[in-house]
Amino acid sequence: MLVTGGAGFIGSNFLDYMVNKYKDYYFICLDALTYAGNYANLNNVIDADNFKFVKGDITDVDFIDELFKKEKFDYVVNFAAESHVDNSLKNPSIFFNTNALGVKNLLDACRKYGIKRFYQVSTDEVYGDLPLDRPDLMFKETEVLKPSNPYSASKACAEMICQAYHRSYNVPIVISRCTNNYGVKQFPEKLIPMTITKALYDEKICIHGDGTNVRDWLFVMDHVKAIDLILHNGKDGEVYNVAGHNELTNKRVVETILKKMGKDKKLIEYVTDRVGNDLRYALDTTKLETELGWSRSCNFEERIQDIIDWYTNNKEWIEGIKSKEYLSMFFAKN
Repeated sequence: MLVTGGAGFIGSNFLDYMVNKYKDYYFICLDALTYAGNYANLNNVIDADNFKFVKGDITDVDFIDELFKKEKFDYVVNFAAESHVDNSLKNPSIFFNTNALGVKNLLDACRKYGIKRFYQVSTDEVYGDLPLDRPDLMFKETEVLKPSNPYSASKACAEMICQAYHRSYNVPIVISRCTNNYGVKQFPEKLIPMTITKALYDEKICIHGDGTNVRDWLFVMDHVKAIDLILHNGKDGEVYNVAGHNELTNKRVVETILKKMGKDKKLIEYVTDRVGNDLRYALDTTKLETELGWSRSCNFEERIQDIIDWYTNNKEWIEGIKSKEYLSMFFAKN
């Protein structure tokens, strides 16, 4: 199994789970180790007998072709992506190159060498947003995609490429769209780890606009288990929503974390809202629950203290990112 972007947040949690569960599988993690990829995230699996790390980029056509030719993959799970909306507004080209053309490169190799399944990990942001005053509305898998920014547009583009390769070339693909993930090892540019790490050092915590934008929060291990389920039991060509059903305003998320950490709300600083910022995300997960039997294990309030404790007890991980030492970790160990 090839796991691309496996040194990132969701990818590394996926590997932690899968490498331990499937002892008879052999996992190859491919990661370019850009700023959001952290070799330290693989500490739990790096010495496992059924795991190997390869440094490389999915945008490198020749490299991808050689890797597929050599390893003869059965499954490909693609986490590799540029994912920060603010960065996509500043430099859209990088996002379309990695998130769309990179996926095309992987699919070309899948088509050429043959695989059992290609899994594209996507996002709820491809749908666009929902109004704040209609909490009854949720996106279903059949909705028309209306991405709001270059990041979500690049992910929607990747999905269209996957669907086209499935229909035109019969490449076996599945796609899942998830809501905002939270958990351990998430890069501190994202809201929850940003809030926790800044609060640890009593630094200002920026919230876009008035903080009333709503996001649904999915515990990363619930997402990982959904991917495992869809990978092995989903239907070719299908799309599945994965959600935590924990809808909270950004302001509520930050205030909850500060309260649990015993920090003053004066650390919050409201800044100019992001251009085209989506108001609310919410997904209908009926398809995943009824067809494949998936269910979430916890809600936000039950799990967030564990996440706070992990970051509090792993300041070395945080310091490695703040100092940028993590960027050279792979080379130091190889």
